[in-house]
Amino acid sequence: MFKIGCHLSASKGYLDMAETSERIGANTFQFFTRNPRGGKAKEIDEEDIKKFLEKSKQIGIDVILAHAPYTLNCASSDLRVREFAKETMADDLKRMEYTPNNLYNFHPGSHVGQGVEIGIKNIVDILNEVITKEQTTTVLLETMAGKGSEIGRSFEELKQIIDGVKLKDKIGVCLDTCHVNDAGYDIVNNLDGVLEEFDKIIGLEKLKAIHINDSKNDLGSHKDRHEKIGEGTIGTDAFERIINHPKLRNLPFFLETPNELDGYEKEISLLKTLYKN
Repeated sequence: MFKIGCHLSASKGYLDMAETSERIGANTFQFFTRNPRGGKAKEIDEEDIKKFLEKSKQIGIDVILAHAPYTLNCASSDLRVREFAKETMADDLKRMEYTPNNLYNFHPGSHVGQGVEIGIKNIVDILNEVITKEQTTTVLLETMAGKGSEIGRSFEELKQIIDGVKLKDKIGVCLDTCHVNDAGYDIVNNLDGVLEEFDKIIGLEKLKAIHINDSKNDLGSHKDRHEKIGEGTIGTDAFERIINHPKLRNLPFFLETPNELDGYEKEISLLKTLYKN
């Protein structure tokens, strides 16, 4: 089954996101765990969760992706910033257990001048504190475009983080098509080569989800500006190859394109027509 969804607002709760997904033709969705710029999360509504789990069974949602707020910087040189990231992630992962066996994605962070190695050590230290044996959630490192001092611009950097995590069965990767394009991985002309490189360095078994976004920028631009499907430099033909690739087609795909719900509905419909059953 083609698992396709988009980023939805969590303001009205889990059941609303499931119902919205059904309305626009999606069978999965992504949401922010709290305000994307940080702050306190909403109280968990257990009745809403119960109704969501029932609705999910009815409409075939078997995986969802929670996204950490953008303000988290696990790689920071500032201890207070790292403490905020650690506390937020630990809280998010506890809350995720209300909807077990799902995915939690975060941007690895920026080393802000102290160097990649120190930044990676800071990320690993936090992950080893917040990830527990008991959790059912898989934590995903997102592939990044490489703007500024971002960590995660290469498969090698992600591999270094994974190598340092003790509970490796709880860690994986979310590949963002816009980000990898902007980072210099040619998924348009050499998708097989990029996946072979990923498999050699990280292992395809660690790839758990895809952010499916076109890009406003050229290959290797390191700029990270998403575009609507088919309106950017990646293009519709490349997305048809991506969603049908035997090593990717069974993964969940999440749209983060610059759209409102009607735009997402059109893109989901388009991608469904391109998907070969």
